[in-house]
Amino acid sequence: MKMDPINIDIIKHLKDGRKPYKKIADDLSITENTVRSRVNKLVEEGVLAITGMVDAEALPGHRVVMVGVKLASMDLVKKGEEISKLRGVVSVAVVTGRFDLILVVLFKEGFGLLEFYTEDMVRVADVRSVETFVVYKGYNQKVPYIL
Repeated sequence: MKMDPINIDIIKHLKDGRKPYKKIADDLSITENTVRSRVNKLVEEGVLAITGMVDAEALPGHRVVMVGVKLASMDLVKKGEEISKLRGVVSVAVVTGRFDLILVVLFKEGFGLLEFYTEDMVRVADVRSVETFVVYKGYNQKVPYIL
């Protein structure tokens, strides 16, 4: 799909996912039907996902943790995809620097760091090392609620 300025403006407006298409259309001087069809096309092609996001700090018993992962292999994309399917994993990024992958993981009561490492990460081959970064306070850090 061609990412023209209108598509980019529509995506910017959808930062507030509940913003009415009519309001977006009025702001961009286009029709509501144009907004609707473009949003549908963006979703269809996997460019855009509309999802509910939560502030983990506002949920009792929940915690966001970032995990740096160093791999023994260079199959970064395949390992990233595999890890992205583990419980609690919100996102995985292939990165440069001392880690190969950075994960954002959401924990809740009964599923924490110990369970994540000993029950889930242990099944992933070629993990050389991990380093955990507990998020004490996040800013603009909303995550999809997946647990």
